[in-house]
Amino acid sequence: MNSPPPDWPDRLFDAFKRADIRQVGYVPDAGHARLIERCRADADIHDVALTTEEEGIALAAGAWLGGERAALLMQSSGVGNCINMLSLMRACRFPMLMVITMRGEWEEFNPWQVPMGSIVEPVMKLCDAEVYRALKPEEVPQLAERAVQQAFGEERAVAVILSQQLIGKKVWVK
Repeated sequence: MNSPPPDWPDRLFDAFKRADIRQVGYVPDAGHARLIERCRADADIHDVALTTEEEGIALAAGAWLGGERAALLMQSSGVGNCINMLSLMRACRFPMLMVITMRGEWEEFNPWQVPMGSIVEPVMKLCDAEVYRALKPEEVPQLAERAVQQAFGEERAVAVILSQQLIGKKVWVK
């Protein structure tokens, strides 16, 4: 018997809608697949497939300057790509909402994911971002609401980290 798909991506999408997020940047990622699908299907959200994650920082800056709210979806390995660009957020003081799916944690099969995965949280904190980590599906909606309020209410960087345990074990497919 197949279990139903997790509902936390839909609840995260609902938080985006309540926050009036109009732009969502992402590098395609299986952990974000359902959330990306929901954003792409919504006529009120401009979804942007990025070449690399740091482009999402500039997207969020431009959205804010244009009077809109944005979110960046990325995998933990993409955090390393964003470090220099996060200085833009810090210097210009615009809201930066990031939702990060983790790799390099629980039952990781790919050793290349472990180094960045092991330092995402401290790196985000060093970049002056508030960090929230969801380990269980029921934690996602409350953390998302808090992150949205903090990002857009206080105009600061906030990262919601979705643990690898939450998104599920990745398997190597040949």
